[in-house]
Amino acid sequence: MVICMVEKKLYRSEYNRMIAGVCAGIAEYLDIDPTVIRLIWVLFTFFVGSGVLVYIIACLIIPNENEIKK
Repeated sequence: MVICMVEKKLYRSEYNRMIAGVCAGIAEYLDIDPTVIRLIWVLFTFFVGSGVLVYIIACLIIPNENEIKK
C-alpha cells in the first residue's frame, strides 16, 4: 500500500486577493472558502484588536504565490 502525501505550502494568493492575498492563501492552504477566513479575520480584528497588526506581519512573512511556484 502506497500513500501519496502532497506537500502543502502556505503562500499569499496572487489571483484571489482583496488586499495582499493573505486570507485567500490561508483559505487555499486549509481548503476552505476565502470568505470564511476573511470573516474570521474581521471578527478577530474587532474583538481582539490586533488583527491589522497580525495581517501586516503575515503579509511580510508569508511568501507570494509566484515566488513559491517557480
